[in-house]
Amino acid sequence: MTSSTPVLPSARASMPEIWKRSLIAIFGLGASFAAALFSTVTRDAGNVFATAILAGGSLLVSVWVGMTTVPYLARRVVSGVRWQDSLDFEVTRAGIVYVLATLLIGVAALNTGNNLLYLIVSTMLGAVLVSGICSSLVLRGLALHVDLPQHVFAKENALGSLELRNSRRWLPSLSVSIVPPKERRVKERWRAESATFGFPPMRPPERQWMSIRDIKIRRVPDAPLAPTVFRGTIHFALIPPRSSAKSEIELCFQSRGLYRQDAFALVTVFPFGLLVKRRSVDVAHELVVYPAVDATAELAQILPAIASDLSSLHAGPGQDLLRIRPYETGDSARHVDWKATAKSGALKVREFARDEQVRLRIVFDNPATGQVSAESYERGVRLAASLAWYFAHVSEMVSFVAPGFRTSSDVWEFLRHLALVQPSADASFLEDLKDTGEFNLIVTSQPESGVVPAVRSMSRFCTW
Repeated sequence: MTSSTPVLPSARASMPEIWKRSLIAIFGLGASFAAALFSTVTRDAGNVFATAILAGGSLLVSVWVGMTTVPYLARRVVSGVRWQDSLDFEVTRAGIVYVLATLLIGVAALNTGNNLLYLIVSTMLGAVLVSGICSSLVLRGLALHVDLPQHVFAKENALGSLELRNSRRWLPSLSVSIVPPKERRVKERWRAESATFGFPPMRPPERQWMSIRDIKIRRVPDAPLAPTVFRGTIHFALIPPRSSAKSEIELCFQSRGLYRQDAFALVTVFPFGLLVKRRSVDVAHELVVYPAVDATAELAQILPAIASDLSSLHAGPGQDLLRIRPYETGDSARHVDWKATAKSGALKVREFARDEQVRLRIVFDNPATGQVSAESYERGVRLAASLAWYFAHVSEMVSFVAPGFRTSSDVWEFLRHLALVQPSADASFLEDLKDTGEFNLIVTSQPESGVVPAVRSMSRFCTW
C-alpha cells in the first residue's frame, strides 16, 4: 500500500519566484546607482554623450524595477485586500511610450539644467500618479452578481448574466470591464512516498540480498483545475452612483463535465489609458454541463425497435383497446372485430392493453477503465443521456440505474450523474443486476451474455 504526504508546505512553492524577483531588484537598483555615479564622473570630465547615456540608463532601469518587481514583492508582504488591490496594475503600450518620453525629457533637464524641463517632467510624473489614484477610485465600491442557468446541455446555447452594482453615493464608475482572472500555472510540490531499497539495485526483487523500507521524495504536479465558465470580456462605459448595469452572456460548452468560476477581475484604464488597474472579485460558482441530448442517427435506429418491444409488452388482459391487428393462430374467436373484418376482407382481432402498464428501467453500464476508447465512451454516455431525456418526456413510469447511482425516477439526477461519470473499476454491474419486473433498456459495451437470463428476456440492449 502506497501513501503520500506532502513534505514541503504549499507556501514554499512560490519561493523560487520570490528569490528571483528579489535578486532582480537588488542587481537592477545596484546597476542604476552605479550608472548614476559614473554619469557624474563623465559630466565633470565634459563627456556629454556618455553622461546622457548613463543618466538615461539609470532612470530607465529604476523605472523598470519599480514597475515590474516592486509591486510583486509588495503584494507578497502587505496584508489586506485593499492594499493588494491598489498594487495590482499593469502598464499599457501607451504608458510605456509615455514613460520613455518622460525619461528623455528628464535626461535633457539634467544635462541642460532648464527649469521648464524640470516642471514638464514633474507634471508628467504627476499624471501617472493621478492615473493610479483615479483608477483605484473607479473600482472601489463595486459589487458583482453572477446569474447562471440551472440546467445546461453540451453544444447548446444558454444565457447567463453579470450585474455590476455601484454602491457609492456620489461617484460614478467609468470604463469598467469584467474579465476572467489570470490563469494559474499548475504547480509542482514535493511529496514523500513509501518505497523499498534493494541491494544489488540492478537485480530483480526476488534475487536481491537485502530489502529495506525506504522513503522516496519526488515532485508531482497538483491536480488540474476545473475549466472556467466565463472566458469573454464585458465592458460598461458608465455605472451611475447607487445603480447597476447588467449584461447577458451567451454560454456554449463543447463537452460535458464540471465547470467552475472562482473569481472575476474588474479592470479599467481610466482616465488616461497609461495603467491597467485590476481588482479581483471572489464569486465561487459551479456549473454542471449535461451530455448533449440532440437526435442522432443511432438514436433514430434504436427508438422504433424499443417502441415495438414496449407495444408488445403493453398487450394483455384488460378493458382498454390497444390496437386492431390481423388474426394470428391461437387468438380467441371472441376478440374478432367483425366490422374491421368486413371492411378489409381479412380477419381482424381486437387487442387490449394491460390494466397495469410495464415500467421502463434505463440502465447505463459504466465500462471499466481502458475497456473502450475515450471517443467511444463519450458516445455511450451521450446515448444514455439521449434515451433518458426522450423517455422522461414520453412516459412517467421510467427509472434510471447506473453503477454508483441509486435508483431514481428523477431525470435531472441521472443527467447530473452522466455529466460527471468516469470509467469505473467495477465490471460486474450487469451480473449483479436483479430482475424487478421492469423492461430494461441497457446501454452497454459488453455482450448480452453477461446478463442473467431473467433480466435478458425483459431487456433491449443498446451496445455502442
